[in-house]
Amino acid sequence: MTGILLMVYYRPTTDHAFESVKYISAKVAFGWLIRGLHSWGSTLMVLMLLLHIGRTFFMGAFKKPRELTWVLGALLFGGVLVFCFTGYLLPWSQLSYWATTVGTEVAGSIPGAGPLLKRLLLGGEAVSQETLLRFYVMHVIILPWVVTAIVAFHLVLVRVQGLATLDPVGREAPAGRNWRPFFPHHVLKEAILFALFLGFLLTLVVLWPPELGEKADPLNTPAHIKPEWYFLPSYQLLKYFPALLGILIAFLPPLLLVVWPFLDRTSERRPGRRPWSMAFGIGGILLAVVMGLLGYFSEREVGFFGVRYRVDHYGVPTRITQQPPR
Repeated sequence: MTGILLMVYYRPTTDHAFESVKYISAKVAFGWLIRGLHSWGSTLMVLMLLLHIGRTFFMGAFKKPRELTWVLGALLFGGVLVFCFTGYLLPWSQLSYWATTVGTEVAGSIPGAGPLLKRLLLGGEAVSQETLLRFYVMHVIILPWVVTAIVAFHLVLVRVQGLATLDPVGREAPAGRNWRPFFPHHVLKEAILFALFLGFLLTLVVLWPPELGEKADPLNTPAHIKPEWYFLPSYQLLKYFPALLGILIAFLPPLLLVVWPFLDRTSERRPGRRPWSMAFGIGGILLAVVMGLLGYFSEREVGFFGVRYRVDHYGVPTRITQQPPR
């Protein structure tokens, strides 16, 4: 809904994209609110999906007969990340331009299909008007249909199979035995949650409105360009390996996410009875958090208990010693 409202004033050209977003934020009645809801909403959507995936993993809800439901959920998460990636360029700001440049360079490093994928994304050799149009079409036309179809199929499977319990595989009660009517029970519960989350979202928009920054300048590369927080772990991980090996390692977590129901074939669902799965899941979360923090603090100066440190490209801090005055 917020995206449709933004499209009324947004202009997908390199000459007018930045100015149109600036006009929405400063001149259009409640434009700042709609843009803030759109920006913060996308961030919280990624966060909620991560929490949902984590809960499903640790509760063993992906096990038989819900393998396809999990796979669709993993694909939905990937679709949301592509949504965020394509929408990030649309304001045509300095940060979004160069972050997109870095992201497409990473895509171009994929063995075999990388150069072709990069050219399909860019529509040329660099981020340009053609890139902006392609990202706009992906963001407002193609991805909404794809994501809506996946969501619909995912919800149908959830309704047909029912919510997973902690009982071992094959010992669950038949689906539908404890169902409650969708209206008014489920609708009322969802309405209450919707009101609470909307209030939280509005608070974020009012207190921390999204910044626009400066207009994109292809001739001026800013220092220390970094992607959004949900891409930071992969971004930092790529720094420690050669290009080809780094790409392969970065693609391993999403691949494992998709095929995990076919790797964990035990009948147990309770976390305490799945020690290897729990260790793998907790280890993956810790690795993502550590890589994300290293990516966030890298290439900047930070203070810790009154001491200044300079953090290098790999996230290694070095104490800054002050030179005595002459």
